[in-house]
Amino acid sequence: MNEDRNQHQIIRKDAPNCFVESLNDAFEIGRIHLAFATYDLSRPIGQRQTNNIHIYIAVDEFLELCRKLEGGELRYLLKNKKTSGEKTPLYQCLGGTSAEKLAKYGRSRADGKSLSRTAQLLAGSKSDFLFVADSGPGETDQKGLIVPKFGSKPENHVAVSMTFETFSELLLTTRLHYSAWLGAWYANQYHPGSQRTAQAQENPQYQENQGEAEYASDPMF
Repeated sequence: MNEDRNQHQIIRKDAPNCFVESLNDAFEIGRIHLAFATYDLSRPIGQRQTNNIHIYIAVDEFLELCRKLEGGELRYLLKNKKTSGEKTPLYQCLGGTSAEKLAKYGRSRADGKSLSRTAQLLAGSKSDFLFVADSGPGETDQKGLIVPKFGSKPENHVAVSMTFETFSELLLTTRLHYSAWLGAWYANQYHPGSQRTAQAQENPQYQENQGEAEYASDPMF
């Protein structure tokens, strides 16, 4: 994994041949950045990554998930899913990068479609949760949302098995870091005698998601 990404890492949770990590490099655009990866240690160093998916969750949506976690609602929903055998996700995030933005970044897909990236929190069969990320072709609808068009065959797929405790550690540690960043941001803006730049006055944490990085082809290790 490259050195720059390690500098942004908040916390990482591993499962067999895969992991999910939380990064602090999207706070300023109002997003929580989760990176999912699978790897094969039998491959040469530098070629071990087999899947790599980056998910950006809006801060307010992420904080609501934390509320459900701490308040016991998520544990209650998980228990009901396991009892009933229902397979629908406990949480789902749909995102990605439009074909227009991919072209702007010089990363257009061969099929000309948008890149869809999805994350789902599912009740696990051998553990409490499966935290699953998928990516593949998508289409931008009339509302600007990117709808997945890969069905059950994503181009990239990562499923991280997690206990309730490890999932809690991932979310709550990330929230702690976001709160610290936000406090520092306010202190920098409103501390007596501080110089506020025009860029800072824009309050970038609430901007539209125009600055979302596109890491789909960057090797993580």
